[in-house]
Amino acid sequence: MKNIGFLSFGHWSDSPHSQTRSASEALLQAVELAVAAEELGADGAYFRVHHFARQLSSPFPLLAAVGAKTERIEIGTAVIDMRYENPMYMAEDAGSADLIAGGRLQLGISRGSPEQVIEGWRYFGYQPSDGDTDADLARKHAEVLLTVLEGKGFAQPNPHPMFANPPGLLRVEPHSPGLRERMWWGAGSNSTAVWAAEHRMNLMSSTLKNDEGGAPFHVQQAEQIRAFRKAWAEAGWQREPRVSVSRSIFALTSELDHAYFGRDAESSDQVGYLDADTRAIFGRTYAAEPDVLVAQLAGDEAIAEADTLLLTVPNQLGVDYNTHLLEDILTHVAPGLGWR
Repeated sequence: MKNIGFLSFGHWSDSPHSQTRSASEALLQAVELAVAAEELGADGAYFRVHHFARQLSSPFPLLAAVGAKTERIEIGTAVIDMRYENPMYMAEDAGSADLIAGGRLQLGISRGSPEQVIEGWRYFGYQPSDGDTDADLARKHAEVLLTVLEGKGFAQPNPHPMFANPPGLLRVEPHSPGLRERMWWGAGSNSTAVWAAEHRMNLMSSTLKNDEGGAPFHVQQAEQIRAFRKAWAEAGWQREPRVSVSRSIFALTSELDHAYFGRDAESSDQVGYLDADTRAIFGRTYAAEPDVLVAQLAGDEAIAEADTLLLTVPNQLGVDYNTHLLEDILTHVAPGLGWR
């Protein structure tokens, strides 16, 4: 395991039990946690994007703020739902955030998951073409974004512009060199992992995937990663791809840890339906004393296959408590997985 970071969904709630009571607190605490994670030596600060929900939604202002407040840590999304995105405008936002961060952006995109409202992307002005699905819509938006991020000119310049143009066709600005190689696809199935490899994107695999065969979650996820790497090699890409997996992992080192997560010690995989046709398997939560966690995680085939581990954090418990959780994992568990 080369890289370990956190993944926050950025929930907020006015519940008396929540330490994150508003959108403002969710955003500002996300920046605080990223700064704290960098100070602890973590490798990444990642954020999930959901629309029409009391969660993080518009990622680029947050990514830019984190980039301005940190110096080393990778900053990413896991993931942005491409059904909702204008890929041209997104390329401008992503290029700006990456330049502010000094080239540390790791941009995870995907088809997305079931949302809070029915066909929410339609309210954003997008709809699939005749005969296409919403998944097709997401992939088409992604393909446009990937092309634009290559940095090649494609737009015919005005012969009488307000400002002087460079010669030739124009590209979207600002362009951030190298960002195209730091694009990731969140794959929910083996076939979409192969599609990601064919399109020269790194692979993100979450805490759930389509149930393809009935094996334990980590075994199916490892198979997905191997399918991705095989497709990558067959495509002939020159660089080594990256692969991340997400896990809910809690080291029980205090009475408060036991109170919050002790009941998860007996957690197991769960199977459910994302929609009427999609049977999914959800990975277990790991919660135990550090030495037990090391042994359990050593048997997780997907963690062994990946190079990056993203720890999902309960952000509503506040920055201080989440910093404690991260510190315990990095100090007492991660070295046993070969980190550093």
